[in-house]
Amino acid sequence: MAIVTFCSNETKETGQTLSLAAVASYMAIEHNYKILIVSTNFNDLSLENCFWEYNKIRPTGAINDNQQKIGLESGIEGLIKVLNSNRTSTEIVKNYSRTVLKERLDILPSPIATTYQEYQETITYYADILQMANRYYDFVFVDLSKRMPDQEAKTIKQMSDVIIINLTQRLKTINDFMQLRETDTFYQRKNVMLAIGRYDRFSKYNNKNIMRYLKEKKPLSVIPYNTLFFESCSEGTIIDFLLKVRKLTDETDRNANFVKELHKIDDAILFKIQELQMKL
Repeated sequence: MAIVTFCSNETKETGQTLSLAAVASYMAIEHNYKILIVSTNFNDLSLENCFWEYNKIRPTGAINDNQQKIGLESGIEGLIKVLNSNRTSTEIVKNYSRTVLKERLDILPSPIATTYQEYQETITYYADILQMANRYYDFVFVDLSKRMPDQEAKTIKQMSDVIIINLTQRLKTINDFMQLRETDTFYQRKNVMLAIGRYDRFSKYNNKNIMRYLKEKKPLSVIPYNTLFFESCSEGTIIDFLLKVRKLTDETDRNANFVKELHKIDDAILFKIQELQMKL
């Protein structure tokens, strides 16, 4: 149905990965959608760690041949092997992903690459994989790595239905994006949305002020800084956290505010997709 790509033009931490994990998980819990999260990171298991304890994501320590085979057969490397043999089906990506919520949320983990050269060889297959995934899943969320070569990153952004640019509340980040949008018409497209990760509403650069500065007409999406949320992401318990706080309504409760903002960005993504589809 739709490919939603989270990306950033800043090399520093923007909260991109955890923001994607929060939004995709919330959507999977609240709607009857089949959702896939695709990690494109190199030597970084931050996204996977949101859903499983770190030592359970992949085999650790000495890896024997059987463990290595299991790792390769259950992720993108195993999927690539099947692609090269031309044995494909509508559910092929699901078969090589890990389930978080049955029939709701799956994850295609990042490549098992020990060198950057191996990583480069693997990521050339992402475009084909995303096309196949999009035929089976209602939503495919892509965590676009900052370490991905420009050409492959550009291809993924070009094929995405919605692109969410992750900003920070640093003035330099905001100015850099403003300049980028002026020089590259790609970022002026209707399917580009802006989101602020690790959002602090008490900052001088709050949502409304950034909107004025960027001359944005629509509110920017925000994912508030929340201590319990970030702790759950480091413990592999993000789903448990969201299930506990999803029904909170007390506006003075920071967890209720966190869920409120997730609901807003959920609505914004769905509205954007409907808006774009009506124009086709």
